[in-house]
Amino acid sequence: MEFVILVSELDEVIGEMEKQEAHIKGLLHRAFSIFIFNKKKQLLLQQRAGTKYHSPLKWTNTCCSHPRKNETYLDAAHRRLKEELGFDCHLTEKFHFIYKAEVGDGLIEHEFDRVFIGTYENEVYINVQEVHAVRWVSIEDLKNEIKNYPDNFTEWFKIIFDKYENEIENLFQ
Repeated sequence: MEFVILVSELDEVIGEMEKQEAHIKGLLHRAFSIFIFNKKKQLLLQQRAGTKYHSPLKWTNTCCSHPRKNETYLDAAHRRLKEELGFDCHLTEKFHFIYKAEVGDGLIEHEFDRVFIGTYENEVYINVQEVHAVRWVSIEDLKNEIKNYPDNFTEWFKIIFDKYENEIENLFQ
């Protein structure tokens, strides 16, 4: 059973709750999102596994999840990169934000989300329990895909991309 850390809008811990229950109740909890780029400034996208209890087979940022009790955001980010994609790399926190979005089947993501970036050039070894597929995409192509096929993407990824597109585009400047 997985638990999430419930927090205030200032990221102060107020408790913990089983993950699916927190998503049913729409309670604010800690999360992180990772954006991995290659030297061509392409973003590594992940297509969520079809067995995920929400947003199955939707495309999203490289990796996203929740820190565990007594685990820092950064430690959790490194753990999940290895668990989901079979690699690790240097990560830098770029910004954080709070969002709330319905993700289907009566579930609500309400997250205090810290966003990390990194670069990587080698093989990706997907964990099929977590990830259906991966691909590299340019920011320009991604903009067009999200505009033309928004239902193919997770709600949180569209929020991050819409709200922070300029920050994502300028990560290497």
